[in-house]
Amino acid sequence: MKFAIIKERKNPPDRRVVFSPSKLAEAREKYPKATFKVEASNIRVFSDEAYESKGFEVSEDISDCDVMIGVKEVPIENLIPNKKYFFFSHTIKKQPYNRKLLKAILEKNIELYDHETIVGSNGFRLIGFGRYAGLVGAYNGFRALGLRDGLYNLPKVETLADLDEVKRELDKITLPNIKILLSGTGKVALGAKEILDHLKIKQVSDALYLTSKFTEPVYCLVDVMEYSKRKDGKVGDKWEFYKDPTGYESNFMPYAKETDFFIAGHFYGNKAPYLFTREDAKHSDFNINLIADISCDIDGPVASTLRASTIAEPFYGYHPETESEVAFNADGAITVMAVDNLPCELPKDASEGFGDMFLEHVIPAFFNNDADGVLERAKITENGKLTEHFSYLQPYVDGLE
Repeated sequence: MKFAIIKERKNPPDRRVVFSPSKLAEAREKYPKATFKVEASNIRVFSDEAYESKGFEVSEDISDCDVMIGVKEVPIENLIPNKKYFFFSHTIKKQPYNRKLLKAILEKNIELYDHETIVGSNGFRLIGFGRYAGLVGAYNGFRALGLRDGLYNLPKVETLADLDEVKRELDKITLPNIKILLSGTGKVALGAKEILDHLKIKQVSDALYLTSKFTEPVYCLVDVMEYSKRKDGKVGDKWEFYKDPTGYESNFMPYAKETDFFIAGHFYGNKAPYLFTREDAKHSDFNINLIADISCDIDGPVASTLRASTIAEPFYGYHPETESEVAFNADGAITVMAVDNLPCELPKDASEGFGDMFLEHVIPAFFNNDADGVLERAKITENGKLTEHFSYLQPYVDGLE
């Protein structure tokens, strides 16, 4: 089996890669029957020379490889027919902008495996960049706070070498007495929590958070059963909510009344209630003035997220009364950070962490006859057709929806 680490070609450029040189060397040692080749790139965070120094062939031509491993979508013109591909295709939610990509994958008889569809038998994702989105998103929120209120001046993450340097910059700041709410319990939220804990911000229970004033910065971590409640007043159940959230409504306003800075690290499912609406944001009790929306669902559960922001311009303002975008530091505005490709700012650490997961969960499946069913569950296309599990995408491919 011959694997290729492919060049990232999507714009804006993404410097991440699935395997760092050292992790690729570890893969070669563990699986001597595998051959690894690296497509030449002047973009990725690790240089071609770094791979060559580990003894890997670096070439412009990878057409002799069987499995192509990348991060972001591959442009249609660069897809090589009759190969296996791994990348984030952004097609499984019927994203309209990638319909032509999935159609081309089928026409070129490509076997597609999406990083998002690599899940365990329990349905939970095995690999991803969530932790790094959480780390960078929380940092960016504190950076916005410092810039807006003239408290301190944190540099952009993309200008820093790695996570250690990010944390060293955080060590230099002093925070005001604010209350911070963090939603979610997955990898994204835990990444954000890592930043809060590094800053030595005290974590408090939701009961204390909702009823007390503090003389120091504090944060509260809430899950879906805290900020949602059953419409009939009965006790809610998390797993019931995940299966069918239509019987639930938002319970977010008690938290909004007590919160200065909200970090949205939750997963938002279809038909789930919004956390807060545009009308909620106009309420006199709505106290939030800064939101780091790492989840970044546009015009969705966090009403102030009008659009995704960019690494170049990460902040904008949302004015509740006019329901419109304003400057991030405008009077009466909610400052919004809604960058949708946060891990790109920390490419070295993100790549190293992703490689750990890919080597643990995916590569073994090629050599143990897919004993755990990882490849079978992840496979979206085969023999020019959608696999049974992803057959729901056929109307989308056909342009019918």
